[in-house]
Amino acid sequence: MLFSSYMNEWLYGENGYYKNFKAIGKSGDFYTAVSTSRFFGASVANYFYRLITEGKADRNGWLIEVGAHQGYLICDMIQWLYTCDPTLIETLHFGIVERQPTLRDAQNVYIKERFGDDVTITHFNDIDEVKVPYAFVVANEIFDAFPCELLKGEKIAVIEDHHISWEEAPKETLKWAKKHYLTQGEIAVGYEAFAKAMAEGIEHCDFVSFDYGEKYVRNDFSIRVYKKHETFPLFDQSLNLADSFQKDDITYDVNFAHVSDAFKAAGFKEAGYETQARALVRFGIIEILERFVKNTTQSVYAREADKIKTLLSPTMMGDRFKMIHFQK
Repeated sequence: MLFSSYMNEWLYGENGYYKNFKAIGKSGDFYTAVSTSRFFGASVANYFYRLITEGKADRNGWLIEVGAHQGYLICDMIQWLYTCDPTLIETLHFGIVERQPTLRDAQNVYIKERFGDDVTITHFNDIDEVKVPYAFVVANEIFDAFPCELLKGEKIAVIEDHHISWEEAPKETLKWAKKHYLTQGEIAVGYEAFAKAMAEGIEHCDFVSFDYGEKYVRNDFSIRVYKKHETFPLFDQSLNLADSFQKDDITYDVNFAHVSDAFKAAGFKEAGYETQARALVRFGIIEILERFVKNTTQSVYAREADKIKTLLSPTMMGDRFKMIHFQK
C-alpha cells in the first residue's frame, strides 16, 4: 500500500494511535503549546476579541476548534473571552471538530469541570459538517497529523508487512513535486480537501493555526516517530515499525507553502504568517501577563512567566512553531 494509507491506518485506524485518548505528560504525549500554559489560549482569544471589537469578526458567530484533544485550548479561549466581555458567552456559539468518541467524552468531562452548564459545545465529526455564516476556527498541531506520501527522486514509498520499498511515482505527484521544488521528502495528503470543505461550509471565516515547520521544502525527510519521549527518524535502523505501529506517534514538519496553496485555491487569503513568538506577542500575551500579575502572588506570577518563556523562546517553541492565519 502507499505510505499515506499506512500512516492513516497508523493514526486513525480501528486501533490507531488517535483512536484512544492520550494523556499529556511523562507517560503520554509530548507537551504542546496548549498544555504548557493557559496564556496560549488566552492570547489567541484576545486576538479574536480584538477582531470582534474592530468589527472584523461576528460576535454572534462561532468559535470552533479542530482537533481539540482534551479541550484545553477552546476552554482557555472561552475563559478569556468571558473576562473581556461576559456577554460574548451568551452571543457566541462554540464547537469542536472531533471524530473520536473517546476524545469527545474526555472533552465533555473537562468542559463540564470548567464551566458547568454555562457553556454548551457542539461536536462535529468533520469540518464539512460545519455550515455557518461566520466562524473563528483555531487549530494547534493538526497539519502534521495529516497522512503523507514519501518521495525520493521519482520514486514513492510503498509499504508491506511494515517494510518500506520504492516504486515509480504517479505523474501527478511528480508534477506537484516539480511545482514545489521538492526532490525528497513528505507530501501531505488532504490539505486541499480540508481547505475546500472549510470554505464551502463557512461563509466568512478566520482560521488561525499553529504548527512546526517552514514555508519551504527541506528536500530531506523529517518524518519521525515519538516513542517514550524519544525521537526516531522513520528510516533509523533501530526503529521497528511493526512494534511502533499504532502505539507511538508519527509526524513530520509542515510545509506551510503547501498549506497556503491549498487554502488560497479554496478562496482564502493569507492574512498572516510568522513565528509563534511574534504571533503571541502581537496577540497580546505580554499585556495579559501584566494584567495577571495584579491579581496573584509573586511566586505564581514567576511560575506562569516561566511557562510563557517556553512558548516564546527561540530555542524552545518560539521560532520552530509558526502561526498562519487565513481569511475568507
